[in-house]
Amino acid sequence: MIHIEDKRIREHLLDGNFGLEMERLRVMEDGYLSHTPDPFPEDEHIVKDFCENQTEINTGVHQSPEDVLSELRSHTKRLIQKIKEQSDSEYLWLFSNPPYIRKEGDIPVAVFEGTQRSKTLYRNYLSEKYGRYKMTLSGIHVNYSFADDLLKMDYRYEKDLEYREYKDRLYLNVAAGLLKYGWIMVALTAASPLLDSSYLEKGRIGETVFSGMGSVRCSELGYWNEFVPILNYSSIKDYANSIQSYVEEGLISAPSELYYPIRIKSCGENSLENLIRLGVSHIELRMFDLNPLEPDGVDIRDIRFAQLLILWLACQNHLPFGTLQQVSGIQNYKKAARYDLKTVYIKQPAGDKMMSVASAGRNVLLQMEDFYADFPEEIHEIIRYELAKFEEAQYRYAWIIRREYENGFVEKGIELAKKRQVI
Repeated sequence: MIHIEDKRIREHLLDGNFGLEMERLRVMEDGYLSHTPDPFPEDEHIVKDFCENQTEINTGVHQSPEDVLSELRSHTKRLIQKIKEQSDSEYLWLFSNPPYIRKEGDIPVAVFEGTQRSKTLYRNYLSEKYGRYKMTLSGIHVNYSFADDLLKMDYRYEKDLEYREYKDRLYLNVAAGLLKYGWIMVALTAASPLLDSSYLEKGRIGETVFSGMGSVRCSELGYWNEFVPILNYSSIKDYANSIQSYVEEGLISAPSELYYPIRIKSCGENSLENLIRLGVSHIELRMFDLNPLEPDGVDIRDIRFAQLLILWLACQNHLPFGTLQQVSGIQNYKKAARYDLKTVYIKQPAGDKMMSVASAGRNVLLQMEDFYADFPEEIHEIIRYELAKFEEAQYRYAWIIRREYENGFVEKGIELAKKRQVI
């Protein structure tokens, strides 16, 4: 854990690096998915995800949320300009849940040629196993890494570890902590309570359906494997091998099929081999919904809070936890995706006591407020912003979106896309 009692370390605790990955569907003015080709076939920052009409913007690494959002805006502007050239009635869909879907043919598997052909084969496999509808659920991944100078200052306290082992253990410690406490990010960023009826019943188009969830993609209806993965956090090699074991058992075809809310990654190509060989470079949080209430698709305060949560966890010891605790951790994520957090109960991470998600979230935030007691006021403003969502449901994104879009989810969603798509 980070030695927060050291004044110099405490002064540099907030130094870190941010990156974003944002998925969005391309849609037509009539509310159906676009069938135009991928607008950026050869761009490292704008790529296609599962289907040909689902784009993903990948930013570089930045030292502040402000800078990473600035780059995101730049790529979004380029994307909008390009799709306008393809069709004057095509837009970026701003919600995590899709608009109208006639049939699976509206969701064409992304086509990759040549040496990348395996990507198409993999997507066809996912299509057959999970169905294409689920693959239209879009979201945001937030990547974070500790500043090198911070880690080197903290490493001075380690007597028996090589630097790389120290760094790997720290990220493993945070990943374990996020399995216990990361459900709070689901609850705070859930923004997808509504669906079009065509997602649930083929041919039934145009009815807005309240799902009962705050976040469909993070709920039991969303991105999860058919089993609960139990991972080994003892070392990077053990962690990687525990994922590989599911590939060898045939439960998943590749590590990328492990639908897990947190990933620890190495530099370069994302592979278990690189993770073992090079060690950890950053951690990825995969549970953010698109936030249509924000022009950027994400509130900067939520990005900053994710950092505060990671740092709070990095300064604590997390005892090894077994199968039962890991299963409870995953269940807590799914429960935190529900709409009314005062009626859903989860098992407390620090014990066996059951408590509503709203009360448990409030408790965590009050602990964080104490932890950051002598930090700048802006930190406390962020924590208070998040705390309000647990104290009054009206401040939660899912509640606002249900109120504003319940009567005409897709129609109003297209109107919003048109307003935002002005350059």
